[in-house]
Amino acid sequence: MTLLTIFSAPKPFTNPHINIIQRNAIQSWLKLDDTTVLLIGDEPGLPGAAKELGVTLIPEVARSETGTPLVPSIFDRTRQHSTSPLLCYVNADIILMPDFVEAARRVAAQATEFLMIGKRWDLDIHEFLEFPRDWAAGMRKRARQMGRLHPPAGSDYFVFPRNLFADMPEFSIGRAGWDNWMIYHARQQGCATIDATPDVFIIHQNHDYSHLPGGKPHYDHPESHRNIALARGPANDYTGYMILDTNRELRKGRIVRPRPTLLRLIRRLELALMPKEKSGPRWALTRRLRKLRRRFTGSE
Repeated sequence: MTLLTIFSAPKPFTNPHINIIQRNAIQSWLKLDDTTVLLIGDEPGLPGAAKELGVTLIPEVARSETGTPLVPSIFDRTRQHSTSPLLCYVNADIILMPDFVEAARRVAAQATEFLMIGKRWDLDIHEFLEFPRDWAAGMRKRARQMGRLHPPAGSDYFVFPRNLFADMPEFSIGRAGWDNWMIYHARQQGCATIDATPDVFIIHQNHDYSHLPGGKPHYDHPESHRNIALARGPANDYTGYMILDTNRELRKGRIVRPRPTLLRLIRRLELALMPKEKSGPRWALTRRLRKLRRRFTGSE
């Protein structure tokens, strides 16, 4: 039995650049120790890629009315086909390195119920990667020289014990909202919600959005609006949590309280003042705080 099952629901492999970066990502996962890799779905090109790379493929998955795989089904199928104590959903354009498994191991030794997430480095990659013995050191150097640390609004991996997130809304994968809900739900359930950025270096391979309608990002996609509505639920208290909303950090292998920063203070005020209705003076102040936060992080 391995420590960690890494699972993902890749996009179709028909776009040449998506084909390259997804193969790069999956191969990086296969280089990790003490892990099992599962791919979920039967998107065009995925069965062939899984066979070529030697990865277990689980083709059956529940889908939305438009054919998008549903997050709860992806998670359930993974549990049915794995035995590892830890699970990790990761986007199929993310390169993971050996420090990832060590971080998961250290977190599991210190916490029973937790969610481990972290920021990524954005990097342009247009070629198939090689994986020599020192590949991870080379990738870190390339990302630091030519890439950019992403603002704390993006979440690309989620490590958690297999018993968590067994009951989820019917989110569509690859659309906005469900990743924010993961952080929100972990906080609401009292889990240690851990930003592993200080100890974990991951790389996001930049890409366009030609695989989506109109070639535009998913934020205005109808399924994103549906995801956000599901995340809010009847309580209507969902507030789009992000990495800034973690209550712990992994630093030098230890789970510690986050260091106080002006950015975290701004975010706490933003959440505390955010009204349920998008109107009135509190909403105006919240918007000002949001703009200030985004200016600090360099996000749009």
